[in-house]
Amino acid sequence: MATEQTNAVRVHTFGGSDVLTHEEVPRPEPTDDELLARVHAAGVNPVDWMIREGYTDEALDPTLPWIPGWDFSGVVEATGSNVSAFDAGDEVFGMVRMPDPGETYAEYTAVPADEVVEKPASLSHTEAAAVPMVSLTAWRALFEKGELGDGDRVLIHAAAGGVGHMAVQLAADAGAHVIGTASGRNEEYLRRLGVDEFVNYREQRFEAVVDPVDVVLDAVGDDTLERSIDVLRDGAILVTLPVPPSDEIVETAAEQHDADVRWFSVEPDATTLTEIVEKIDSGTIEPTINSTYPLTEAAAAHEESENGHVRGKLVLELNGHSDNNSR
Repeated sequence: MATEQTNAVRVHTFGGSDVLTHEEVPRPEPTDDELLARVHAAGVNPVDWMIREGYTDEALDPTLPWIPGWDFSGVVEATGSNVSAFDAGDEVFGMVRMPDPGETYAEYTAVPADEVVEKPASLSHTEAAAVPMVSLTAWRALFEKGELGDGDRVLIHAAAGGVGHMAVQLAADAGAHVIGTASGRNEEYLRRLGVDEFVNYREQRFEAVVDPVDVVLDAVGDDTLERSIDVLRDGAILVTLPVPPSDEIVETAAEQHDADVRWFSVEPDATTLTEIVEKIDSGTIEPTINSTYPLTEAAAAHEESENGHVRGKLVLELNGHSDNNSR
């Protein structure tokens, strides 16, 4: 019997956006502990194009050909023999398999059943696909690594970006005093999300105008990471996301402010994602969709992400679904 085929985006060689090829691939079969999901939408994250260009480490080193993507929202098509939490027809979403390939740039994906949860009832599939990676990253950065508490002062760099816009809402909900950096066009937007102080990074050096803070969430790195040391209170925590901090940065923060500099890799976390769903359905937080693209235009989505200055998230829509087209 011939193997059933489905559509996906694959990378056969690392390089620019032109290496993303839309093609037919064998439809995956779920193992006993997996479910097969029909993907309605897949989130696009900077790590997708970083790996496409050839960035790898011990954890993120996919074997080619590789189907990008970790975020998705869709409908259960079939379940493995050990799966009892979901049935065919259930709407689910999640960030799956990280750091192994999640393979969500595809019409169907087989995923571990314990890494997905029920889709928020208040969101479309397009909106839901924008949530998992950035919300889990923001949550872990703020509360697990940053130890953010009620009344703490937190500085969030790139506050209008994918992780940033979720972090602003989560920090505000936790009772923190939120300071956000972004370009001037995002000030009104960020104040609506919960920013108490706004810094236009194009016109101001944040270290010159921000009083000492308890936590910094740095999604930019490089010079921004180094300058962030200057706004730390004694005993503060600086969480950086792009790459592990250098020994020099760690030592400088410790010597000047007795501060910790922390880095982590986000992982699937259904328990935390369930808490995030509750906050979404209660109206406490919501994702922002900057643009949507059909699966066939994944290259254009990568190019927009690489250009930077995306407000919120980019999402690929699949299976003919276009329930929140903002292009």
